[in-house]
Amino acid sequence: MTAPNPTVTPNTWEFLNDAMIAPTGFREYDARWRYPQEINLPGIQALGLGLGTQLRSKDQPPEIVVGNDYRDYSLSVKNALILGLMQAGIRVTDVGTCLSPMAYFAREYLGIGAVAMVTASHNPNGWTGVKMGFTPPLTHGPEEMAELRDIVLQGRGQPAPGGSLTRAEGVREAYIDDLCGDFRLSRPLKVVCATGNGTAGAFAPEILERIGCEVVALHTELDYTFPNYNPNPEALEMLHDMAHAVAASKADIALGFDGDGDRCGVVDDEGEEIFADKVGVILARDLAKLYPGATFVADVKSTGLFASDPELLAAGCKADYYKTGHSYMKRRVHELGALAGFEKSGHYFIAPPIGRGYDCGMRVAVELVKLMDRNPGRSFSDLKKALPKTWSMPTLSPHCPDTEKYNVLERIMARLADMQAEGARLGDRAISEIITVNGARVMLENGAWALVRASSNTPNLVVVCESPESEAELRAIFADIDAVIRQDPLVGAYDQSF
Repeated sequence: MTAPNPTVTPNTWEFLNDAMIAPTGFREYDARWRYPQEINLPGIQALGLGLGTQLRSKDQPPEIVVGNDYRDYSLSVKNALILGLMQAGIRVTDVGTCLSPMAYFAREYLGIGAVAMVTASHNPNGWTGVKMGFTPPLTHGPEEMAELRDIVLQGRGQPAPGGSLTRAEGVREAYIDDLCGDFRLSRPLKVVCATGNGTAGAFAPEILERIGCEVVALHTELDYTFPNYNPNPEALEMLHDMAHAVAASKADIALGFDGDGDRCGVVDDEGEEIFADKVGVILARDLAKLYPGATFVADVKSTGLFASDPELLAAGCKADYYKTGHSYMKRRVHELGALAGFEKSGHYFIAPPIGRGYDCGMRVAVELVKLMDRNPGRSFSDLKKALPKTWSMPTLSPHCPDTEKYNVLERIMARLADMQAEGARLGDRAISEIITVNGARVMLENGAWALVRASSNTPNLVVVCESPESEAELRAIFADIDAVIRQDPLVGAYDQSF
């Protein structure tokens, strides 16, 4: 195999014959490209050959599960990936159009360790990508992604005999059975189910109905043009639509799912949008009653309540804050033997004996329904109001070029370190500590904090703030951290307002 040609452009002879792959698509824990501007089908085939070569170098069978999300070009991308994998001598088992967590489930169900899921997740149409891993329930982290990048971009993919392709049947049904088991609600529960016309529409309504919910369908029809909005339950557009549906239907809760079904967003019975980290604290409180002393992992974008909530402390629970990213979180939950991990983006990692350790929006939906069944007489808004009060903001993502965002972040972190040394303040609060496990989480004297980090998947920075004091303090902290960020001319506009 020759190395990919970076000079190839669409609508040329070379575009149909030569592999073209933008190096920036190899990210920290999966791969994402604009298609076909940054990768073409020969490039996808080269990626498959490289992934197969990487798999054959490991001490495990040369076999892999593949699947794809419901986008009009995902099947073509998957087929090109399969060609490359087969060229590398890999026995490929295709589970068809599916959710990412169904592909993860298939690894265990079929006894095949490796997985490659073609999906752009919550990214808009025009993006493609692959989530991959070799050992359940884990997926590639930075070391594996760097190794794969070098194999592919240096043309070190090695063809080998023995490649084959089979189609596995019945995996969807087994996945749903694994989620639902024999659980049935003991009381009526009306649930708005929102999928943004994405792949989850083929799963979530059926799962919720099977466990006894009255389902109010919201854009659950499959439509790969995403005619209403991009399926992203972290985006305010989708959350607002879910809130309107709750008010119109008088539902008990709204559950929203992203494009590949590994995330879940929540709106309560009063139409209030609850960020996933707060939902995580509610779920952790409930699980702590069943599993006292449990460890919970939270990403650095998440609320400080995992470490300070009186109920979790009383139950002897331990909190661990770690890097944002589904591969990081899966690995950390697995390493610590934690009961669950939570990301503010809506990824939840519910481990045995409840779940299987990978991020699954459907598992979260089932567990939230079970939580409500265990709390008769209490609405979800009641459970939210029982938490210690904090003020938080949606995750904001100012544009920053992929090729520059980590350099920009280093400059911002240096400025923040200088501010701490000089005794500067954010929101009129002294800086007590700067946690640098993933970007800079600036801790303030009263427990408030502000985070700035680089997005692993898109050309953006990520900004989040929280205050235990007031909305006014939250906005003051954001204004001050934003002023620091804005000193760098490469930082662009935010993706939404706050």
